[in-house]
Amino acid sequence: MIEVKLHDVGEGMTEGEIAHYLVQVGDHVTTDQPVVEVATDKMVAELPAPVSGIVKEIIIPVGQTVQVGTTLLHIEASNASDMPVAVTPEASPAPEPASVAVTAPPVQVSPAKRVLATPYTRKIARDHGIDIETVMASDPSGRVSEDDVLRFVQTATAPQETASPIIKEVTYQETSPETIPFRGIRKQIAKKMTQSLYTIPHVTHFEEVDMTRLLALRAEWKTAGRNINVNAFFIKALIVALKEYPVFHAKLDEANACIRLEQDFHFGMATETPDGLMVPVIRHADQLSLTELHEQLVALQQRAQNGALRAADLKPSTFTMSNVGPLGSTGATPIINYPETALIAFHKTKKRACVDENDQIVVRSMMNLSMSFDHRVADGATAVAFTNRFVSLIEHPTTLLLELI
Repeated sequence: MIEVKLHDVGEGMTEGEIAHYLVQVGDHVTTDQPVVEVATDKMVAELPAPVSGIVKEIIIPVGQTVQVGTTLLHIEASNASDMPVAVTPEASPAPEPASVAVTAPPVQVSPAKRVLATPYTRKIARDHGIDIETVMASDPSGRVSEDDVLRFVQTATAPQETASPIIKEVTYQETSPETIPFRGIRKQIAKKMTQSLYTIPHVTHFEEVDMTRLLALRAEWKTAGRNINVNAFFIKALIVALKEYPVFHAKLDEANACIRLEQDFHFGMATETPDGLMVPVIRHADQLSLTELHEQLVALQQRAQNGALRAADLKPSTFTMSNVGPLGSTGATPIINYPETALIAFHKTKKRACVDENDQIVVRSMMNLSMSFDHRVADGATAVAFTNRFVSLIEHPTTLLLELI
């Protein structure tokens, strides 16, 4: 009997929550066929079968959180060659007993059907009570997409005929509150937010930025065929400012009574996904050009929205930023991504009437930003100086470009 155990799927995980079993007791599985989905604080991963055989027992129920190394289910190997082989020291050969050849009739086992789909697509199917293997894939590769599942739901629930409306008498009977599961990624987000807020004394500093010149430069480049995400400019300006004020690009090591100033620039991009808040990371951002940053930003955003983030995308960051402007936000007090010492959030850009240096009323594209920092390692004056440096680079993009030479 082969034990399928929870193993480390990346980033040194110590525990995981059983999200969904892809097989049932009695099912035949093949080697490397996914059998269970496990949710960690960063992703939903599939664990494969180590051998071909029959699922004999499922030990851990769905929704339970277990430690790495815990046995989840048992598989009875269908082929002796799939069984682990114990290696023993070589010994002198012993006389072999006479053997009797026994010929068993061949057994044909139909391989289990396995549909290609992301964990998020499978979750949508489960939420609607649909067997994903009955959904027709529109992609030539056979991968079932989110749209395929939703189209299947609409077809299955389409009304056959219009019934006359039934008018019911209005009552005011009290109803019990609806409950939703508090587990998986949402539970891990709550744990990390609580750790940060109860460990770090947060202070939030607010500032406004004149985006007019930068937006004009982006429009000019876009006309010339070079579309650069505004976040790429933000990252480059932040790197310049962080090099001048490294206390915000650091981690507090209380055990050794020191502040560790980070030397590698790994930028975490706080991103809203269907499964909750995720922070995919652009590594060595200081070594990338604006075009390379733009390409990585677009790729990370697409993987996050499709539930296809990789373990490499979720490695620890050294500084985190959040751009909630497209959602319409005008201000917030963001929580620091522990154990970092600061986080900056960018909000909605809107045209406002401003007074210029000649006391003239002009229309400018203004954006608010909020920066939360760890008051144990920095003071307000340093935070103001840091954001002033960032603002000056964004408001004068030609100066920023000179810094990149």
